[in-house]
Amino acid sequence: MPRVIHVFRQPERFVAGTVGEPGERSFYLQAIQDARTVSVLLEKQQVSVLADRITALLQEVARRFGADDFDDEEAGTDLDPLAVPLEEEFRVGTMGLGWDAETRSVVVELLAVTDEEVDESVVLDDTEEGPDALRVFLSPPQAKAFADRAERVVSAGRPPCPLCAEPLDPHGHVCVRLNGYHQRSPVED
Repeated sequence: MPRVIHVFRQPERFVAGTVGEPGERSFYLQAIQDARTVSVLLEKQQVSVLADRITALLQEVARRFGADDFDDEEAGTDLDPLAVPLEEEFRVGTMGLGWDAETRSVVVELLAVTDEEVDESVVLDDTEEGPDALRVFLSPPQAKAFADRAERVVSAGRPPCPLCAEPLDPHGHVCVRLNGYHQRSPVED
């Protein structure tokens, strides 16, 4: 069956969001253009890496081409929840990121998880063979707004343990730095 590539050349919205309580959240990326909405499921770490790489790409593009080349439009960070109904198109396996100098856009491509290894030539390509994909073109201000929101979404989870940096559950956790023991507070004595 030929692959489906969802292309958003001028999205009204491209955001990261979650469903569920901290510690049990599912992470989504959602693209909206006109009356079309596509949502894909991915891991927290993938959201974090994508935000970091977009930020690095924007810095490199500004360094090479000068920040003056970007439009002066300012895209604020979108704080609205994900659009509902939330229907997962696919789970993200491979991610691709690029700069389209012709349209002066950041191109994000998210490929569905597959059993076979994905050939690099499939990323950012329109071949009929390969996993389903979501391809989104973002202006630099849109890309920056996406990265800002994605970082907020990732950090809005459980607070980290001050000793081991692992997430704390509401009832604490067994910290590897303490070999499973906790220090007694003076109140417990």
